[in-house]
Amino acid sequence: MGHWNVLLVSHVVAALFVLAIGPVQILRPRRDRVHRTMGYAWVSAIYYVCLSSFWIVSEGHFTWLHGLSAFTLITVTLGLSSAIRGNIPAHRGNMIGSYIGTAIAFGFAVGVPSRSIPELLSTDPAMGVFVAALVLLGVGIAYLSLFRGIREVPAVRSTTPRSQDEELADNRSG
Repeated sequence: MGHWNVLLVSHVVAALFVLAIGPVQILRPRRDRVHRTMGYAWVSAIYYVCLSSFWIVSEGHFTWLHGLSAFTLITVTLGLSSAIRGNIPAHRGNMIGSYIGTAIAFGFAVGVPSRSIPELLSTDPAMGVFVAALVLLGVGIAYLSLFRGIREVPAVRSTTPRSQDEELADNRSG
């Protein structure tokens, strides 16, 4: 594996995790406990990807990808704080923008022949496919377990009328 090390491998796996979760989070119509739980996993993974990138340098120099990492740290933090404050349009914009930036960085990491991922894929394509399949399997299992948990715990409905504020608070929390 040459110059691959634990930091680089964990960075790549976390980035693949971020890329796999992103479309589901963006395209799922419901914003429920599954969205929130996987969103926290996504935020944790993107923070790791961005922070770990500062220890992955080519020939001792930072690149524009490190600038994108710094920018993404800011936009993800803004998106998270927007969700907590209930500003859903700002949350959506920051998170989708962060995902698009990550996808662009991934395209660059895979598309430039001198980078680590293309070198790995040219020397050991089975390893690349294996890692990607494991990440996708992990994401699939996480979603399925969360969906299964929702179906197994029936919601208890109250027979007393509720105000719009109570309904809104419940929608935000669960």
